[in-house]
Amino acid sequence: MMKEFIKYLQQKDYTKSTRTSYLKAVNNFLEWYKSDAINTQKKDILKYLEHLKTKNTNRSRMHTLTPIKHYFDCLLQNGLIPENPTAFIKIRGIKKKYLYKIFTADELTQLADDYYTIYIKNFDENRIPENQRINSHLSKNRNYCMLTFLIYQGLHTNELPKITLDDINLMKATIKIRGTKRSNDRTLTLKAEQIGSLMNYLQNIRPQFEQHHKSNALFLPLIWKGQITATHLQGTIQNLSNHVREINEHFINFQHIRASVITGWIKNDGLRKAQYFAGHRYISSTENYLQNDIEALKDDITKYNPF
Repeated sequence: MMKEFIKYLQQKDYTKSTRTSYLKAVNNFLEWYKSDAINTQKKDILKYLEHLKTKNTNRSRMHTLTPIKHYFDCLLQNGLIPENPTAFIKIRGIKKKYLYKIFTADELTQLADDYYTIYIKNFDENRIPENQRINSHLSKNRNYCMLTFLIYQGLHTNELPKITLDDINLMKATIKIRGTKRSNDRTLTLKAEQIGSLMNYLQNIRPQFEQHHKSNALFLPLIWKGQITATHLQGTIQNLSNHVREINEHFINFQHIRASVITGWIKNDGLRKAQYFAGHRYISSTENYLQNDIEALKDDITKYNPF
């Protein structure tokens, strides 16, 4: 049956390391069980989890249960068992993930507008030493474009350096985000609010970066005294984070922004579309944000219900 289980994992598109760890977890269970897997009942799974309790944390037992669930799903798909004995079993006592107090779509748009107003439109360049003013102007315009992708497309910060000029289609107003081992490809629509600034960046700002740094990447680092100022834009993203925090004291980090965007997608477009927009390989990753949506609903009820 292990051959079928390996095929099952391959069809799920799990990485080789994940398949290896899943196989190990299942083999450990079968070695402990010492009977035909098709005879396994829910009480047997609970006994095994109790057996692990003496030497494993609850989170570790949860990670053990997951591959076992997949194994019995595989048996179920092959018609070897009538139901999955692991169904509805949950490991209690696991610390919940941090819940973000999400930003609404209007609050996110306001955040982008405030950054543009403060750091571009009304920024006093006299505050900057004269020999740094050009770089300051270039970097703030680049950073604003980066911020719009985080706010309107909900990107990971580590996706920003990977965007190329070929990924932008201004005619169709789309951007392509390439997948990784942990995420899927997706093509997202550009918002009307960001197209003007993006065109300005492509036509007027980026060419000045490219004079010293030839690359097909959309976002390029600055050159200062012949040296690249921030490898892979890491320092730039940190500075941008600091500026956003100065604008809005409730901002935590850019994962906070992404969580807000995904929560909005779930609310307005449903789980499956939110999964695609977020680039999640598995629906369970998107479901992790459902609790944010529930908390937001509770806030709305508290805010608008007079009783």
